[in-house]
Amino acid sequence: MKEIYFYNTLTRKKEAFLPGQSGKVGMYVCGITPYDYTHLGHARCYVVFDVIRRFLEEKNLKVKYVQNFTDIDDKIIERANSQKKPFYEVSQFFIKEYKKDIKRLGVKDPDVSPLVSEHIPEIIDAVKKLIEKGFAYEKNGSVYFRVLKFKGYGKLSGKKIEELKPGARVEVDEGKEHFLDFALWKKSKENEPFWKSPWGCGRPGWHIECSVMSMKYIGSTLDIHGGGEDLIFPHHENEIAQSEALTGVSFCRFWLHNGFVTINKEKMSKSLKNFFTLKEIFEKFSPRAVRFFLLSTHYRDPLDFSPDALKEAERMTERISRIFEIKQVSQTQDAIKKQAQDLLEGFYDALSDDLNTSVAISRFLKLVKLFNSTKSEFVFEKILNADRVLNFLTLEGKKKVLLMSEEEILKKINERDRARKEKNYELADKIREELSQKGILLEDTPQGTKWRIK
Repeated sequence: MKEIYFYNTLTRKKEAFLPGQSGKVGMYVCGITPYDYTHLGHARCYVVFDVIRRFLEEKNLKVKYVQNFTDIDDKIIERANSQKKPFYEVSQFFIKEYKKDIKRLGVKDPDVSPLVSEHIPEIIDAVKKLIEKGFAYEKNGSVYFRVLKFKGYGKLSGKKIEELKPGARVEVDEGKEHFLDFALWKKSKENEPFWKSPWGCGRPGWHIECSVMSMKYIGSTLDIHGGGEDLIFPHHENEIAQSEALTGVSFCRFWLHNGFVTINKEKMSKSLKNFFTLKEIFEKFSPRAVRFFLLSTHYRDPLDFSPDALKEAERMTERISRIFEIKQVSQTQDAIKKQAQDLLEGFYDALSDDLNTSVAISRFLKLVKLFNSTKSEFVFEKILNADRVLNFLTLEGKKKVLLMSEEEILKKINERDRARKEKNYELADKIREELSQKGILLEDTPQGTKWRIK
């Protein structure tokens, strides 16, 4: 098996991927904060890590995939208060909506989907241990992590403590010993949900939840920790600090981060109000085309959203899906078998090189082209092998609406056939054009004229 290489954010280079336990991979990906509908930026992250998971499984590795839900958060509380609802009603509603939307994109369910609200005792226990070790302190009912006590702070992001300033993605709080110290436990405010703790009523800080849940379900050291590049600092940096202070061992072997989805080169995000929800996008484009579009660019590169790019993905996936309409022949020449096998191996090689989906897709398209020219069952099987990783062929395609009844279409085709036999090519072309304007494409074959919706 060709070695798999991933770009490790921690070391800033590509490294051969080796799980800590032979044949098994522990993988944790930061999940959504469910206070609104899922947008395209979220979708890119979870489609990318779905492909990583599928690829590792295709390489006969057993993956345990954990993805959390941050179901208690300032934004959830704010929305719940504005709607006069309990926080859990808001979070549960948007978790259900997320699951519906992401399932349409062919993303497999995680093995474990932990909720922060169901892990409060474990979080409190971790915070207590950090206080005992001198890495955390209580102040006015809140508990903070002492960043300066952790010697490796900044190793993931490359940021130097002396260059950081308050306010730049760093929470400002006058009660802290140092401005970089971050909350492990937050004292509850008025009209906020809370849990009882040794420090009074409160709730978990953002960062501690992922450390506690990932280590509970995977262990002290993860093989892969993933998320969007916006999480590198401070979230993932803080995860490393508190986790390694707690256990004394390395928290994660490989840190993988996907690039942003952008609009006009600017990050798509809810805070900038320039995002498109999946629900909005599915009104115009099929899930199959959206997944193809999200994988068309290397996962670490920015992906610029545009309707034209999605239209092209729609056209491309429509053409590819026609392979299911072609009758396959069973006999395949050895030369064609070798060509198909080489293309499939090239497909896997591209994915082994830091999940280069853009190159992998180009080899996938060559397999499709080879099948279209050979009608080979062997080649068809190789396409399906590749799609076990890409997983877009069987997704919901563009909704096709007939503007004419099948009876009317066949009647027009018969009229055209008669015109062609009578060498009235002008009329035949006119009928073809008439059908084309109504979204019906004709294909003349040795077996007769066939039609399909554009």
